[in-house]
Amino acid sequence: MSESKLQQEIFNWYQNNYCLKLHNPRGIIFSIPNGGTRNKLEAIAMKATGLLAGASDLIVITPKGKLMFVELKTDTGLQSDKQKNFQNRVSDLGFEYHLIRSIEEFKLLIL
Repeated sequence: MSESKLQQEIFNWYQNNYCLKLHNPRGIIFSIPNGGTRNKLEAIAMKATGLLAGASDLIVITPKGKLMFVELKTDTGLQSDKQKNFQNRVSDLGFEYHLIRSIEEFKLLIL
């Protein structure tokens, strides 16, 4: 399974179980658009407005008030040096950072 497909499954599962209007309080999950290809001008503009290389794929705020940074990888995927640096910065600030490789692993984290 690709990282993109995994991210879609996780987003949809969390959204449907914790973020609907009927949930009280409602959780939040959102992505950080660090991937993809861009032309040079677009890349410069994104960096100037806060794009951070290595930032986690998802930010999750649970209804219980937990803030988590979630990086998604395939079974064989490895973090880049920039992703490891971001993980260290998040952890040094006292926040949770999780490297997730399956929807089952994500569900265990949330449940």
